[in-house]
Amino acid sequence: MLMPLHDLRAIYEILFRDGVMVAKKDKRPQIKHPEVQSVSNLQVIRAMGSLKSRGYVKETFAWKHFYWYLTNDGIVYLRDYLHLPTEIVPATLQRIRKPAATLAIAHRAARVQSVEGPTSYVPKPGRRAEAERREELAERQGCL
Repeated sequence: MLMPLHDLRAIYEILFRDGVMVAKKDKRPQIKHPEVQSVSNLQVIRAMGSLKSRGYVKETFAWKHFYWYLTNDGIVYLRDYLHLPTEIVPATLQRIRKPAATLAIAHRAARVQSVEGPTSYVPKPGRRAEAERREELAERQGCL
């Protein structure tokens, strides 16, 4: 399919930035793609089909939507086509730094039960105080 080079470049830039591309299976030419506003959905499908036939993207289809994922060869090709340095990588390959221990982890650690005895019964939070009182009574009666 013939399409203007600036439209093809816009499709390739978004594909390289995100590492993935999604398009609804709607080939009417008047329907615009939601991520690439100036390009029709049909042009996105055809451009991705071209990259798929060359092995630069992997295609998955589910529930009337196409999903394309960049392969390693596709990353090299798009870097060369868009004249990008090797330091720039798609969002799917960027590492996400996770913050250090959060309050949720600390709170969860306080609720962890250590197994002492033949069962591992964990009383509900409201009944925990009652269970502790019973344990104290049992210890006192055992000591007398």
